[in-house]
Amino acid sequence: MRRSADIDALQQVLSAALGSREPVCSLAQLGRDADAFAALDPAVLERPTLVGGGSPYHPTSPVPALHTLDELARRADELNVAQILVPNVRRSDDTGALRAAGLVPLATESECVVRLPGEVDEVLRARVGAGQLHDLRRHHHALSCDVTWERIPLTELDGNPWAKDAFVELHRCRTERHGGQDNLYNADALDALAHGSLADRTEMLVRRSEKTVVQAGLITTSHNGRGLYYLTQAIDHDDPAARHNLHVATLYELYRHARRSGLEWVHLGRGDAHRMRPLGADLFVPLDHWLRAPGLAAPAAEGAEQAVSEFAALPVTGVPVPGPARFRQVPRFDTIDLSSNTSPFLGAAAEYPHLDTAELADTYLTTISTLPGHDGVDALSADHLLFTSGAVDGVMLLLAALASPGECVCVMPPTFPLYAHFAHLLRLPVVEVPLCGDDLSRLDTEGILEADPRVTILCDPNNPVGTRLDPEQVHDLLVGGRGLVVIDEAYVEFSEKPSYAGLVEEHDNLIVLRTLSKAWGLAAARCGIALAQPGIVEALRRVQVPFGFTNASQHAVRDRLTNSRPVLDGIQRIRAERDRMASALAEHPAVDRVFPSETNFLFVRLHKHERVMEQLRDAGIVVADTGRAIPDTCRITIGDRRANTALLDALSSAV
Repeated sequence: MRRSADIDALQQVLSAALGSREPVCSLAQLGRDADAFAALDPAVLERPTLVGGGSPYHPTSPVPALHTLDELARRADELNVAQILVPNVRRSDDTGALRAAGLVPLATESECVVRLPGEVDEVLRARVGAGQLHDLRRHHHALSCDVTWERIPLTELDGNPWAKDAFVELHRCRTERHGGQDNLYNADALDALAHGSLADRTEMLVRRSEKTVVQAGLITTSHNGRGLYYLTQAIDHDDPAARHNLHVATLYELYRHARRSGLEWVHLGRGDAHRMRPLGADLFVPLDHWLRAPGLAAPAAEGAEQAVSEFAALPVTGVPVPGPARFRQVPRFDTIDLSSNTSPFLGAAAEYPHLDTAELADTYLTTISTLPGHDGVDALSADHLLFTSGAVDGVMLLLAALASPGECVCVMPPTFPLYAHFAHLLRLPVVEVPLCGDDLSRLDTEGILEADPRVTILCDPNNPVGTRLDPEQVHDLLVGGRGLVVIDEAYVEFSEKPSYAGLVEEHDNLIVLRTLSKAWGLAAARCGIALAQPGIVEALRRVQVPFGFTNASQHAVRDRLTNSRPVLDGIQRIRAERDRMASALAEHPAVDRVFPSETNFLFVRLHKHERVMEQLRDAGIVVADTGRAIPDTCRITIGDRRANTALLDALSSAV
């Protein structure tokens, strides 16, 4: 409903509601929208205002063209109206014309959209969690036997006067509750809608308890035929049926209806993200009202892109985010998209993945901020996070974006070998400063700082050893060097020591890499996370290939983050089994030493390395042979008790 024809139709509905040829009203008449104008002079609220470019009925208005704004200004002068309002403009739209015309943005709510890529219960479980889904279904079941579900095409409204009268009365009561002066859903407005161009796509949704209408609303199919707009709804809050979360139960049934009809989304209108997220909304598009009024000064134009970090390599500073990813914050769900050259006949898998992952990023940050050792994460935003195709992809991205040929990369063996591998591929010299100490958990900070690396990559907890680094030594690198410090925390969830993620906002040279492959059990989803200051994230975006994070992976990640209890339980089980295995291996005659571990594996030095490795292979057991990095060693992943016992038995036969 961002087409000009639809906007014009809604303008006619507003004029009918106001009883005038021109949509002129006071801002106070808009009722629920008054919150957006609360900071204005009360005189502004009462002053006549020409509503143009869109309508309060619809949750979003496209930015009017310059000639349309000129026409609005001319009409306002003819009507002797000093104020012009263009309501509900997406913040992601190009608002240059509005600024040039002297209109001022006033932040309001967000569009709230429930995308339905699969069966409703499966989608909602991933979004809101099993407990909230249970509540939705319970409210729906409690009302389904006692309250009707009736959809009346607006073209048939004249034959159902009872529905029309109930709709108008319920909306009149709602307007009074919200402080509006006039009911913008009065009988004249409803008639204009029923006899306008939107009537064929619009239905009245009515719910009755016995013969009493307790809820009435409007749903309109999008012009691209892919979704539903829930334009309005009003409830008789005095009726007992409404006290059983009638609104929530209706939304659940609306999602089911949309899915049965082959639709892909339900637009819940405008609202607060925190309030709408538990109802299943997963796409939030920030909106602004744009107002021209005496005494309001036009704001300065905002930058189109996030400034890139000073650490970015020179070529990166001169290029934009590539291709479609540059427009990741521009919603396309309500458009007819003929720009992607994909098949229209082969379903959702033929569509490119969603590029706007800000809501999922917020979910990730909210989830890990509740974990022990993650102080400071709650201060981060989606601008601090980039999803990558696994943490190793994050390594490749940051080396490509933040280092230039000739600038060295410092690694601390024994460590994850792909750090040096990717550096060599990018023609970056690699300096090795080995770990020291009996547990291989000490940094040679003097050696690292003396190398003056562009990028220092720490693996903490260490792979393959499993130990944690000294936080004071890490801090010395952060404040003492000129380059970037990257900390790969792939295994940090298994550690009882703090993460460095919460320090990202304090240090502009810190990048923390995380993964959902290990503790979160999503290796197949290929989801890594880079946490850094927004300027560094912007640099990484500029070298990242678009569409690497598939919709299936996004759904799996959201499900796991929302329903994280099994993950946390699994971590505790692995820790317990790790400690049991460490004790058993330490006493085993085939084992020389078991290194301390804060991961889901154990690093073991063997007495007869080659013989033990051969015996394990003969027993059909595969462990990581780390003998080239550290002589006579191997890395053993903690499996379930049966697998671990099999390993111990195979070791015994090797003695």
